[in-house]
Amino acid sequence: MSAPADYPLALAVEDFAPVLLTTCGVLLLRRLTGSGGVVLAAALIGTGGFAKATAKLVVAAGGPDLPWLRGMLFPLLTLGFALLYAELRRAATGRLSRGFIIPTVALIAVCAVAAILAADTLPMLVSTTVFATLTGIHLIRLARRRGDNLSAALIAAQLLAFFVLGPLGARPDQTVALQWTEQLCNTAAQTAFLIAAYRLAGVPRPRSGKPDESERG
Repeated sequence: MSAPADYPLALAVEDFAPVLLTTCGVLLLRRLTGSGGVVLAAALIGTGGFAKATAKLVVAAGGPDLPWLRGMLFPLLTLGFALLYAELRRAATGRLSRGFIIPTVALIAVCAVAAILAADTLPMLVSTTVFATLTGIHLIRLARRRGDNLSAALIAAQLLAFFVLGPLGARPDQTVALQWTEQLCNTAAQTAFLIAAYRLAGVPRPRSGKPDESERG
């Protein structure tokens, strides 16, 4: 989706807020795994979001539309959420089975081929949704096992917003009023995610490096 010609600068600047909130939230989750892979996941997710927000900012400032820059969003989100879920799963179970790796690679490959054939990155929204959903479900289950119902509710709210705002934001017919609504809702959702991630990261991982039994399942 390209920004409309009258896309306001304030709206473009605000679009960076949810990206920053999400990136910080993912970085906090590193404490659950002790793995640098979560840092890479945060970098991929943050880069995708910042690329899309930067493309909007360029248009709002009177510059040209840069489809290659905004098109980085879903491919990078797919890789970022896939890696994040893999690291969380590895921390919970101690390993990644072939039954996880093969379907994961296959899904990313199928969506990537579809995106190439369609000359549009929108098919990557499917893989992004799958991995973001799996990550959200994992974190909700973890929060509930720890008796942290508030964090579980916050993650559920963020996940619901993702389901609604992702497809809505991909529509080509975007008014400025609608985009303000979408972005403010997204900022609120990512704030909820950051709070939940902060709460979950407050429980340190065992020093032994062995899988946390409370995270199994």
